[in-house]
Amino acid sequence: MIQDIKGLHHVTAMAADAQTNSDFFTKTLGLRRVKKTVNFDAPDIYHLYYGDAAGTPGSVMTYFPFPNMFPGRRGVGEVGETDFAVPEGSLGYWRGRLEGLGVAGLADDTSFGAARLRFNGPDGDAFALVESGHEDRAAWTGGAVPDDVAIRGFHGVRLMLRDPAATAELLTFMGYENQGTSGDVARFKIPGGNGADTVDLVANPSAAAADQGAGSVHHVAFAVEDRAAQIAVRKALADTGYQVTPVIDRDYFWAIYFRTPGGVLFEVATNEPGFDRDEDPAHLGEALKLPAQHAHLRETLERRLQPIVD
Repeated sequence: MIQDIKGLHHVTAMAADAQTNSDFFTKTLGLRRVKKTVNFDAPDIYHLYYGDAAGTPGSVMTYFPFPNMFPGRRGVGEVGETDFAVPEGSLGYWRGRLEGLGVAGLADDTSFGAARLRFNGPDGDAFALVESGHEDRAAWTGGAVPDDVAIRGFHGVRLMLRDPAATAELLTFMGYENQGTSGDVARFKIPGGNGADTVDLVANPSAAAADQGAGSVHHVAFAVEDRAAQIAVRKALADTGYQVTPVIDRDYFWAIYFRTPGGVLFEVATNEPGFDRDEDPAHLGEALKLPAQHAHLRETLERRLQPIVD
């Protein structure tokens, strides 16, 4: 069994407009944009990162905004919902705030004893704010949301699956422990994790497969401390029969990827070196940062990429 996973590292999704996406996460949800860079494989598309003050692993939601992308269709084989942790007693504030800003899909529920507020992002993305007790993670305090109610990072993700059994077995191998069920949701939690500790499995045997587009999660990344731990995880997965990519340098972390039995793309990312490797911590996410292989395209990219007004 793997013992190096610390919880979630980041969640990466797709959007149809960079400005709308940036406004929603920074102005509506009060997160910090910690990096403005480009998709390594398609440099004419932004890669935007949002999180706490430093972009701590377990807090970072990232997006590829493809201009005018068609909306995704929800279904099985994807991350169906991304959940953020907020302090206990804060959902009243959040309901008032999100209602006032015209956010769609607001709905209250309870799962595993915790109060939740579900809502949609601008592309129909499915989110929830989950009241989390004993939360000691620091929030980003430079935004519009007061510290005592602000998002602390991820609570977890919910995977929509036709048959969760094989994914449950994989999560157990990755060090997650089965916490039981609440309704049709099975919960898995990493012991002693980074706060972004839960992965929920939702079974829907008759649902159609998801069709990815704007509002869809592209992949979910799990955190390991360093490259040595990542190599150990890669070997363990490969020895078990998973087809795992070589290690890829993503500038702010190293990454490996593999497809799960349920069809969801998993990544394992290192906590090192972090988002301040090429920017002063006081100015994260302000300038366009390019990976070395695309540095020669700066003039062209700055002309083609949609300007983002903060």
